[in-house]
Amino acid sequence: MKFSKKQRIGENLLYVLVWTAIILVPVLNSQMLGGIHISFGNILTAWLKISPYLLIFIIHNGLIAPKLLIEKHRYIWYLVANLLTITAVFSLVAIYEHFQSLLTPDDNEPYILYGKASFTDLAIYWNILLGFFMTGLNAAIKLLYQSLSNEQQMEELKRKNLEAEMDYLKYQINPHFFMNTLNNIHALIDIDTEYAKTAIIDLSKMMRYVLYESGNQAISLRSDIQFIKNYIDLMRIRYSNTIDISFEYPERIPDRISIPPLLFIVFVENAFKHGVSYNRPSFIHIHISYTENTVTCIVSNSRHERPQPEHRGIGLENVRKRLNLIYEDAYTLAIDESMPDLYTVQLTIPVTHDA
Repeated sequence: MKFSKKQRIGENLLYVLVWTAIILVPVLNSQMLGGIHISFGNILTAWLKISPYLLIFIIHNGLIAPKLLIEKHRYIWYLVANLLTITAVFSLVAIYEHFQSLLTPDDNEPYILYGKASFTDLAIYWNILLGFFMTGLNAAIKLLYQSLSNEQQMEELKRKNLEAEMDYLKYQINPHFFMNTLNNIHALIDIDTEYAKTAIIDLSKMMRYVLYESGNQAISLRSDIQFIKNYIDLMRIRYSNTIDISFEYPERIPDRISIPPLLFIVFVENAFKHGVSYNRPSFIHIHISYTENTVTCIVSNSRHERPQPEHRGIGLENVRKRLNLIYEDAYTLAIDESMPDLYTVQLTIPVTHDA
């Protein structure tokens, strides 16, 4: 992933900076000591003393930690391999220095000034202990960066899963909606052919909206209101004028006011499906309003006692799931069934200021 590459670059940059500082220590030390035993040979000697630690770090950082600790999680094998590597390196250094001491005259002193020794002028067990400390810090840094990378990958995977689930829920709504609308047009054909043609044109506009605009995460509130208006116009053709249908909305809506697509239409569909009776007075009242921070949709319809199908409320349940995925707890959905002849749904959602 792109994030993992950035993590690796950041981690390697940290190592480069640390080792650059360590390599510069002997040079800076020579500058600070003035004219006492300053020579490029002493600096090279100090770098030679640093080199075992650098070799251990390269082996640990490039091979032992990635393979045994990060990828395979073989902690025992990691500790054994790390111990063997550190011991082997400093054992070779000890053997080299032993033979070097036999070949070097006693009057050529090592790089020791006023009792201050270079990094590895210590007993071998101290060098091994320091090597373990260094590799431990290296392992901790790698685990930290790995943890950050895993967390980012989990967030990315979670985001993709949420998007896939929202798309699935949205596509569940669309067939349900178009099935009802086609049934309306089918009923209209037997009543008035010209009106049926007009209804098909309106339906094609609605399909265009669903196909091309509902794929966006957010659409303008004005477009969604126009979509609902087209739907209501189709429903008006099907039902008689005795049914009280009203739709109130702001005349002027800024383009920046946006909402997720196909949320409000489910409530309007349910109102027509369950709130209309052919032999009893019926009404459907829809009201949409907005502020700078919220959009509110209120749908009220008459209630008529009737046997309810087993799968009633699938559209509403899908809306609940979508709202939870999009807003978590940042929305309000209130359903009022307290009155026997009135059913009211009120949804308030945050405004998206970028269409």
